[in-house]
Amino acid sequence: MARYFSRMGDGSPISVTKDEIMADLIQGSEDAADRAKVPSLTQDEYEHLLDIFCAPQKFMSVEAGKEIILTYDASTLKIRRVGINVDRIQALQIYEKLLGADTMELAFVDYSYKPVKRVATVEQPILEQALLSTHIPLFYGAQPNLGLYSQPDGPFPNPMELMPMGKIKEAQESYEASVEDLVKDIVFVASLMYESGADGINLDTAGAAGDADFLASLLATEKLRAKYPDMCIELGTAGEFVLGMHSELEYKGHRLAGMYPHDQLKMAELAGATIFGPVANTKTSKSSAWNVARTITFMKPCGEIANIPIHPNMGMGVGGVTMTDHPPVDIVSRASKAMVEICRLDGL
Repeated sequence: MARYFSRMGDGSPISVTKDEIMADLIQGSEDAADRAKVPSLTQDEYEHLLDIFCAPQKFMSVEAGKEIILTYDASTLKIRRVGINVDRIQALQIYEKLLGADTMELAFVDYSYKPVKRVATVEQPILEQALLSTHIPLFYGAQPNLGLYSQPDGPFPNPMELMPMGKIKEAQESYEASVEDLVKDIVFVASLMYESGADGINLDTAGAAGDADFLASLLATEKLRAKYPDMCIELGTAGEFVLGMHSELEYKGHRLAGMYPHDQLKMAELAGATIFGPVANTKTSKSSAWNVARTITFMKPCGEIANIPIHPNMGMGVGGVTMTDHPPVDIVSRASKAMVEICRLDGL
């Protein structure tokens, strides 16, 4: 029986049969369908994914004319991560003029809104110079990162220390106080960057610290939308469901804890986001076929109901891509092709 090259979620290579690939596709989709209470993939979609994973090419792409927009988070930092020692404006020029990026993002090395607040007036002239040196849309982005507001890094009691002591109410109150400060910092930084000319603002990895983190991202989006009606706001999430660290927080009457991508999308739309980046986390102990089918099952309902562009997050442990710093092109291209051809997406 023929065997095909593939990978596990941690990036390690494996050799699998066509039957094993199909079994993983079905199991991955059914896992997502059960968790998010959404339909699993159809037989035609399984067959299409099977063709993609059995194709002999190392790199795969969509047909000409079916390309979609690519957005990037922390692009200026990732150039340096791979060992190219250039400054941030040069990194943006590399993305635009050599890599053909559709959009780019200027980011500070400490990629969170709280530390950016302290250097925002220094970041403004760098952003202005970057805008003069490039042509395509340039975002300014950072993570909400609510964890920075807890002691010892921030002013509020650490909920992770309070909860094991049974101080649940005190932990919830700390989360709520942190939300207020985080919203102020996001609005402050985003306002300065937008007024300096940024084409959009990115709230990256929203919800990483749970439902309070996600709530702060929604409230900041809402305030920015009211302040700047034409602002482009990209809201990218941290996980396939919202962790209930507080567990009782609501946004416009909707409890946030436990929300999967299609429900997160509705909250992003209510808040006024203009681009939504849903996430599905990669499971390293499962195959890439399992992870990709699972991701698509989460993402497909988003595209079916979205009123704003959908740009699912793909790379380094999300979107069916391997949990590695430098994901292999064979899986990145297969996952990307599968997402574009099966889900109703506007970008990645």
